[in-house]
Amino acid sequence: MPCFDVELVGKIGSMALINKEYSDIDYNIFARISKELKPGYIWVSSGATEIGRLDYLKRAGTELNGNLDEVKTDYASQGQAILMQNYRRFIDPKYSVRQVLVEHQHFNDEEKRAHLTAMLLRCKEQNAVPIINYNDAVSFAENRKMEIQLLQKAKNKVVECADNDETAAQIACLLNAKNLIILTNVDGIYENPDNPETLVKEICGKNDLELIDAIEQCKKMCSGSSRHGANGAKYKLEYVKEAAVKGTTIFIANSRFYLKDILEGNCRRTVIRIK
Repeated sequence: MPCFDVELVGKIGSMALINKEYSDIDYNIFARISKELKPGYIWVSSGATEIGRLDYLKRAGTELNGNLDEVKTDYASQGQAILMQNYRRFIDPKYSVRQVLVEHQHFNDEEKRAHLTAMLLRCKEQNAVPIINYNDAVSFAENRKMEIQLLQKAKNKVVECADNDETAAQIACLLNAKNLIILTNVDGIYENPDNPETLVKEICGKNDLELIDAIEQCKKMCSGSSRHGANGAKYKLEYVKEAAVKGTTIFIANSRFYLKDILEGNCRRTVIRIK
């Protein structure tokens, strides 16, 4: 039996934290998820940029104009504080809450990987819950692309952190996580996205080669994404392959479900694992 260092890495996307009807934060989602978080759980949370945009719009009465990279930077820096404020508001007060902002360098440099890994493992020992997000507030797209291209010339495997699905999967690999939950706005992976009855309940294999083949076959059914800027189900499946091969059980599920129910199989979800 594999030995795991942490129980769970989880990730939630931006739009799952937003109440579209009121164009505001969905405090019910924040409260429900936060109450389930505990030491040994590592939480990757998108949302800073969109929450910052909504907060700026509410205060200024208009959105920012100008260079898209600069606008994203400004929204993200405004939203980070609000994101963390809400997690701290709802997570059990007996636990410490720690913000961890990462960039692609933290996964492509061995020293930084080791530093990040050690810090996150200490959270469990110190009764703390880390909330991780990509550091959009200081990330410059053109510079990031150039850095990635240079890394790709120098090494075979490069982590881009294209979105927080990839970030969460890499965190699961770093920490040898027992479970990885990726929350989305649908119940999992579908053979036909237009037909909810075609939910793929399990993607599995007897060994790593069979599992990779099953994932690749499932990727062929995936197309499109839930919103502009999102990479969609195909990329989620690609990002989780490394963690799955290492023995992590992957769950792709709807953000309306409790984490406990996802783990215990009391709701619809897609499970990816070696059997």
